[in-house]
Amino acid sequence: MHLRLLPRFVLLVLALGVAAAAVAAAPRPNVVFIFADDWGWGDLSGHGHPWLKTPHLDRLAREGTDFHQFNVLNPVCSPSRAAALTGMFPSRFGIHQHFAAPAQNRARNMPDWLDARAPNVARFFRQAGYRTAHFGKWHLTNRNTHGAPAPTDYGFDEFAVFNGGAETASTELHATPENAAKFIAANKDRPFFLNVWLHESHLPHVPAQASLAKWQHLDEQKRVYAAVITDGDNAVGRVLDALEAAGIAENTIVIFSSDNGPETTAPAAQRESRDNDAKAAGYGGYYSVGSSGGLRGEKRSLFEGGVRVPFIVRWPGRTPAGAINDTTAFAAVDLLPTLCAAAGIALPSDYRGDGENLLAALQGRPAKRTKPIFWAWTGKASDPDWWPRLAVRDGDWKLLLTDGAKRVALHRLTTDRAEAVDVAKDHPEIVARLAQLALAWKATLPTTVDPACISPVK
Repeated sequence: MHLRLLPRFVLLVLALGVAAAAVAAAPRPNVVFIFADDWGWGDLSGHGHPWLKTPHLDRLAREGTDFHQFNVLNPVCSPSRAAALTGMFPSRFGIHQHFAAPAQNRARNMPDWLDARAPNVARFFRQAGYRTAHFGKWHLTNRNTHGAPAPTDYGFDEFAVFNGGAETASTELHATPENAAKFIAANKDRPFFLNVWLHESHLPHVPAQASLAKWQHLDEQKRVYAAVITDGDNAVGRVLDALEAAGIAENTIVIFSSDNGPETTAPAAQRESRDNDAKAAGYGGYYSVGSSGGLRGEKRSLFEGGVRVPFIVRWPGRTPAGAINDTTAFAAVDLLPTLCAAAGIALPSDYRGDGENLLAALQGRPAKRTKPIFWAWTGKASDPDWWPRLAVRDGDWKLLLTDGAKRVALHRLTTDRAEAVDVAKDHPEIVARLAQLALAWKATLPTTVDPACISPVK
């Protein structure tokens, strides 16, 4: 019988069947999440740095989209990473500073590790049939902490990490890109989710001799930092090359970002000279000359320099190449729902994340975050830009405030990315609304530590 003589509902069924078959036949994308450490927004040549060179990251940006309004959810390592993994604000787990030894965690009213029962992106991908792996920095506990869960307890099939728990074997700092490359080669014929969490540019600086030689024309301070950035950029290049060699680059989402803003140069009293002892231990804080790219603040600050970081996404054929997205307010908690959507993974009905599905932004379509973004910080307040304890962004507006909102600062980020002009006095109604949001959110956070996340060894 001719098709046009078939009943309409039969034609509809046939059409839906063809569409479903096409979807089923489409290979699920791999995901590689490269997370650098203390890598400032301005520490890329593509972001205008005057002497650092990052050719592999520049290539990634040419082949993907460079998002200029991406925020992590804390200005230091551990809570920032917890947010990226779980899609939830880290303060919901009582994580508001980096994981230290148990005694220091107790003093901060913090657990000793991220709850292994917490929902996280690796577990969701693994349950969907993906092979999962984590290579590089962990720091969702501390290397001096006994009894901490291993990465496998969070849903990772394979791992080789540093700064895991006391019972977790530690890998070399610079083994991460090679471990990632081997995993890519071994899993090229199946979908995978891969974390590549680099050491660069965190202290101590331990640059390769070849990288140091490349920058010998710079002064000593710049030379060490440039070499460290080169090592990190080369690690990105190693991962990209491994994807090309495996023939799967076209079906892999590659993300590059950083856990917080750049470390600042240490005072003169803490400087280390390039003697043999310094070389053996790694170069110290004197060489930390990272750049926030004109943003106010740095690591440990809730101003943008501490929490706005690079975010480059390459997904050939889906994410526009050579594009800059300066309009979408993207946060690290959005990674979980967005990546799950990209892979066709339905979130569990009981998952209550803080992120939003911004897949449209990855695909080059307009996307606007609708929910507020919240930050909490309880660390040092010695620097002039470390005073905010809370912050909230809603739309274009960001309010920074102390715990009791006795001191506030309001900035419109779309016209003042450097947060140079405090307009709180001009917009008291916005201050009042955002302060109420921030304080109400803080009231929902736990005030005691979950005993299941405390080390048995004090």
